[in-house]
Amino acid sequence: MIPQAPQRARRSRRMAAGIALAALALAGCTEKQQRGFLPGYSDGQVTDQTQRITDLWVGSWVALVVVGLIVWGLTIWCAVAYRRRKNDTGFPIQLRYHVPLELMFTLLPVVMVLTLFYFTQRDIHEIESLDKDPAVTVTAVGKQWSWDFSYETADGQQVHEPAGVQSFETGVEGASDSLPVLYLPEGETVEFQLESRDVIHSFWVVDFLYKKDMIPGHTTTFQVTPERSGTYRGKCAELCGEYHSDMLFNVVVVPADEFQAHLDELEAEGNTGELGIDLNRNQDDWSMREKYDEGVDRTQRTADTTTTQEGDK
Repeated sequence: MIPQAPQRARRSRRMAAGIALAALALAGCTEKQQRGFLPGYSDGQVTDQTQRITDLWVGSWVALVVVGLIVWGLTIWCAVAYRRRKNDTGFPIQLRYHVPLELMFTLLPVVMVLTLFYFTQRDIHEIESLDKDPAVTVTAVGKQWSWDFSYETADGQQVHEPAGVQSFETGVEGASDSLPVLYLPEGETVEFQLESRDVIHSFWVVDFLYKKDMIPGHTTTFQVTPERSGTYRGKCAELCGEYHSDMLFNVVVVPADEFQAHLDELEAEGNTGELGIDLNRNQDDWSMREKYDEGVDRTQRTADTTTTQEGDK
């Protein structure tokens, strides 16, 4: 028999070695791996929500890996420990009506799902919360296959970018220079009001780690505070037709004074107010039901005429 004290000491050393090995493995991860391979930078966050989203993503994967290792470990252990031996005969003892075990199999998954739900709902509540007085309101309109952007500041100034034009040069060097551009002020709360002119689109600034659908006839809203100057890629994240892959745009985050200078420049160029919805196919004065009824009427009249002619013969 091994004395209890040395046995406990041995367990403690093994546990310390395991913790040290795990810490070493984590320390050896690159910054990209520590972010769960999400876009990001080592010297600051892109928005006020990117750290929260990254933590939820990485935490979820860590929990999934731990659960996966436990499940696979138990599965392999059961396959080895309870394998059929050479001299075994008949069926093994069947385990049935083991209430504590069945309760565990039921409660553990429920607890895991509820835990993930809690953290997800907590973060969604913070990400989707709206400030009553945003510094800038951006109206982003998705259309096949480009974007229109308008700005409204807290003091009532309202201007817009030139109407977006579809790009057919995706993949060609320098093509990004012709894409629609959205300017945002660094360090100020921006509210996005998202609309669609035709089909469902999805507004996605990749480095913001957030996307939101744009639904015809419905305005969706979210707010974000850019915290890092730079140029970021934006795209439609919802398959919206033949040239979906060309529906790209650039986001330029600049200091507040440069942003105001850009708005003044747009106003000087005559780009005041919001871009209209003249090209919105959903604004046409007709309904599918009316077209269908007209078609039925024409078909019925044709059938009646044919019947009459045949009767006259």
